[in-house]
Amino acid sequence: MPTAAKQAPRVLYISYDGMLEPLGRSQVLAYLKPLASTHHICLLSFEKANDWADHSARDRLIEEIRGTGIVWRPLRYHKTPSALATSYDLAVGAVVGTWLVLRHRLNIVHARSYVPSVIALMLKRLTGVKYIFDMRGFWADERVDGGLWASGGTMYRVAKWFERRFFLAADHVISLTHAGVDEIRKFEFLREKMPPFTVIPTCADLRLFVPANVGRTRTPFVLGHVGSAGTWYLFREAVRCFVRLRGLRPDARFLIVNRGEHDFIRQQLAAENVPMSAVELTSAQHEDIPAHMARMHAGIFFIKPVFSKQASAPTKLAEFLGCGIPCIGNTGIGDMATVLEGEAVGVALSSFDEAAVTAGLVSLLALTEQADTSSRCVAAAHKHFSLDEGVRRYDRVYRELGGEA
Repeated sequence: MPTAAKQAPRVLYISYDGMLEPLGRSQVLAYLKPLASTHHICLLSFEKANDWADHSARDRLIEEIRGTGIVWRPLRYHKTPSALATSYDLAVGAVVGTWLVLRHRLNIVHARSYVPSVIALMLKRLTGVKYIFDMRGFWADERVDGGLWASGGTMYRVAKWFERRFFLAADHVISLTHAGVDEIRKFEFLREKMPPFTVIPTCADLRLFVPANVGRTRTPFVLGHVGSAGTWYLFREAVRCFVRLRGLRPDARFLIVNRGEHDFIRQQLAAENVPMSAVELTSAQHEDIPAHMARMHAGIFFIKPVFSKQASAPTKLAEFLGCGIPCIGNTGIGDMATVLEGEAVGVALSSFDEAAVTAGLVSLLALTEQADTSSRCVAAAHKHFSLDEGVRRYDRVYRELGGEA
């Protein structure tokens, strides 16, 4: 641990996502590495077996984390049978977490989402540590909205019971969006018991996601879709939007960067009679995404506008804007519409009917023709999604809970 961190807040960060996964690297380690220079940080994560079996990647990551001064305790993630596997992980996590708190004299536990928060509740009761509920969204409602759980079913009711305890026990709550906080303020059980909140959106490393050094040529026009296409994403609507774009710009091409869903994507394209000659479908590592974005004139992603998504902040919006690329999205997703329309860096559709989509595409094409659009996108990314600003906000929360001014 850095010498400067000895008297600083001492934090246990718990993530049910593995650090060998792209999400763990971009949304956990990206924050913790700079925080570790001024705080004593222990990291407890649950690693997937396939990721852990990659000895080369594992050894590189061990050395990388060791160099930051973070104390990393990776545990094995268990998937099946679902309830028993998660219960086992919780039990092991509670034991190891308690040992870390006592061994390193930690005074804050930072739980990323709901499953780690069950461990955090146990640690708070056992050791008296301060508890940060980094909610990441309305997880129980996401399971219902995603069709994984029945509304009002046993799993949902248990998860909502725990959610209530998380909010009531939290010494501080982190929300990805202001819209999510607005919804939480309506919870009856939090009347006159509202915990302190900080909004920290899903940030991006804006040193990696930067505008291309060379200008994008006007033709062919490239519409880009990056990341997941299933579950929460309305990819069929994105394909239909591309079809209408081809009516406005016959030269338009669809560049899709995705891992693991290529068969599904091809099915959706074929269903809308999109010729594969107009499409480039590829995979990429996280660090290679900016090079693909450098070829795009605009980004597109539509997300199901369900209740749980009020608390979501899609990472790809930050990454597109950081690369100077305007986007077309939809309303009802956290603060996304406010950013797109308020900063004049994109279009947020409230309807997917033909007239609305056509009007949105006309506006998007006009944005791509404006000389200052790229600089506006970059400015909006730094204003709303800067990793440096996210780190500063976490630092402030840690210091307040740790008793520092």
